[in-house]
Amino acid sequence: MNGDGSAAHGGPEKHQFQAEVAELLNLMIHSVYSETDVFLRELVSNASDACDKVRYEAIARPELLSGDERLAIRIKPDAAAKTLTIADNGIGMDRQELIDNLGTLARSGTKAFLKGLKDAKDGLGLIGQFGVGFYAAFMVADRIEVTSRRAGSAEAWTWTSASGAGFEVSPATAEQAARVSRGTEIVLHLKEDSVRYLQPYELERIVRTYSDHVLFPIELIDDKGEARQVNAASALWQRPKSEVKPEDYTQAYRSIAMAFDEPALTLHYKVEGRQSYAVLLFVPSTPPFDLTDPARKGRVKLYVRRVYITDDAELLPAYLRFVRGVVDSEDLPLNLSREMLQNNPQVRQIRSGLVGRVLSELESTAAKDAEAFARIWETFGPILKEGLYEDGERRAQLLGLARFASTAGDKPRSIKEYVADLKPNQTEIYYLVGDSLDRLKSNPKLEAAKARGVEVLLLTDPVDAFWTTLPQEFEGKPLKSLSQGEVDFGLIPLVDEEKAKDVSADAVEDDAAVLDAAKQVLGDKVADVKASTRLTDSASCLVASAQGRDRELERLLERQNRGSGAKPILELNMKHAMVKALGTARKEDRAQDVDDLANLLLDEACILDGEIPSDPAAFARRLNDYVVRALRGAATV
Repeated sequence: MNGDGSAAHGGPEKHQFQAEVAELLNLMIHSVYSETDVFLRELVSNASDACDKVRYEAIARPELLSGDERLAIRIKPDAAAKTLTIADNGIGMDRQELIDNLGTLARSGTKAFLKGLKDAKDGLGLIGQFGVGFYAAFMVADRIEVTSRRAGSAEAWTWTSASGAGFEVSPATAEQAARVSRGTEIVLHLKEDSVRYLQPYELERIVRTYSDHVLFPIELIDDKGEARQVNAASALWQRPKSEVKPEDYTQAYRSIAMAFDEPALTLHYKVEGRQSYAVLLFVPSTPPFDLTDPARKGRVKLYVRRVYITDDAELLPAYLRFVRGVVDSEDLPLNLSREMLQNNPQVRQIRSGLVGRVLSELESTAAKDAEAFARIWETFGPILKEGLYEDGERRAQLLGLARFASTAGDKPRSIKEYVADLKPNQTEIYYLVGDSLDRLKSNPKLEAAKARGVEVLLLTDPVDAFWTTLPQEFEGKPLKSLSQGEVDFGLIPLVDEEKAKDVSADAVEDDAAVLDAAKQVLGDKVADVKASTRLTDSASCLVASAQGRDRELERLLERQNRGSGAKPILELNMKHAMVKALGTARKEDRAQDVDDLANLLLDEACILDGEIPSDPAAFARRLNDYVVRALRGAATV
C-alpha cells in the first residue's frame, strides 16, 4: 500500500469521495429533476476547456499537438450497450489530476449549494448556477468510466465510479489506452430512465441549444462510425451584428456564462485602429453563483485571434464582476503570461475601454428603458456601488447611475432626481445609513428634515457604510450624513407655517447646565452631550462626530472586531418634555431623577438606533423605578 492508503502502482486504487461530493452525488442519484439535459452541456464545456488548454500550452510546446492537430469533441451513443461516450483530444489528465479533479469539490459555497439543491423543486437553475460540472453526469448514469492521457505523457489512466460509491483509479487497459492517444474519454452507463439520450436527434437538440457556439467541432458519431458536426463552432463575436439573431445571443450567453437565464443586456461591438478587438458581453438577469466570492474576480474570457487565453485577466473591475462574455484581441501576443497581463499597456487600454463602454451602455439603458435598468439595478446595484469606493475616476458616473430608496416615496430615485427637487436654501444631499429600510424610515434623525420636506436618501446595503466615508458630491452638492457631525436646517423653511411660528418656543432653561449635568452622569459612556438641531419630536439620538466613522460603519466593523471603539455623541431635544424634566430635576437637586433620566435618554437613543442598551437589566430596572416614583408623585415627569 502507498502512504495515502491506495494500492501499489499498477493495481486498482480505491478512494472515497470528499464528504461534500458524496452528499452531492447522493442527492443527484436519488432525486429526480425535471431537467437533466444539463449533464451534456457540462461535459461538453469541460471538453472544450480541455481543448482550449492544450492549444494554449502548445504555443510553447508545439509537440503536444504533434500528429493530432485538429481539436474536436466527439459524442457517441451505443444503443446496444446503453452507453454514451463523450471524448476529446484536449489536455487530458494524469493519475493525480483524476483524483483531485473528480474526487474533490473545491468550490466555495459548497454547503450553500447543497442546501439549495435539497430545497429546490427543480435542480435546473441550481445546477447551472453552481457549475457542478462533471458530477451532473450521475443524474443520468449509474456507472461512469473516465480514461485520460495527459498531453505529452506515455501513461493513460482510468477512473471508475458506480452509483457514487467511491471511485477507483487504475492504469488504462491496452484497449482503453489505444482509444485515447491524448485527452479524455468519458463513458456513461445510462440509467433505464435516461436511455432517451441515446437518440441522435435528442443529443443534437441539446448541443444546438447549449453548446452551439463552442469553438471546437462537436461531432456526433452514428452506429456506422461516421461523424457529423452538430454545432456551428463559430466565434459569434466575430460576426457582424446584422447577421446575429436575438436567439443566437441567448444561446451564446448560456454557453459562455454556463447559465440558463436570459441576458438582461447585450454588448456586441468591434474596436479597430491602434488596437483591434471584438467584444461580446452580457449582463445576466439573475446573479451568478460566484457573485459574492471573496476573491471578487471577473469572468470575462480573453481570446487572442480566437485562441482562448484565460478568464482570469481581470478585464473588468471587481464591481463589474457580474458581467460575462468574451474579448478577442487581434494584437496581443499569444504567449501572454499573468505578469504580462497585469502590466501590458494594450491590456490596460482594453480594460479602460471595456469599463467605459459597459457604464455608457448602462447609462443608455437607464435613459431609454427605465424599467429594464431598474431590474438590473435591483439585481446588481449593491455590487456596482462598490465602485463608488474603489473607482475614483468614475465615481461621478457611478453615482449618476445609482438608484436609492428615499423618504420621497417607495420608488428608488436617482441623485439627479434628488437634486432637481432641492428645497430653497438647501445646499447638501442628505442621507442616512442603516441595516433596515423600515428602521431607517422611523429613525428620529429624520425629524427635522421631514419638518422641512427635505428628501433623505435611505441606504441599507452594507457597502453604503463604506463608500459614504469618502468625499462625495453630485453637481457641486456634497453628500451629508444625518448621523454624523453637525446638521443645520435653519435656512430651509418649515412645511407647516404654524410650526414656524413656534420655532422659538421655550426650551429648557440654562441649556448648558442641563447638558453638563447629563454629561457628568453618563461619563465615558458617550463622547459628548449636545443640543440637537435634527430632532423635533423625539427626546434623544446618537450621532458620530464630524471626524469619526458613521454610526453604521462603526457597528459593521465592531462585528468583525475591527471597530475603533469610538463613543457616540448623545444629542438631546431641548424642547422635549423628558429633557425639560431633567432640567427641573437638576434645579431641584434630585440626584436620583437626574441620574435615571440621563441614562434613560441614552438607552432610548440606543434602541431607536437599532441597538440594545449596554445593560438591558439596568435599563428595565431604572425605567420601572422611575415610573413607580412618578406614579407616587416622587418624581417629576
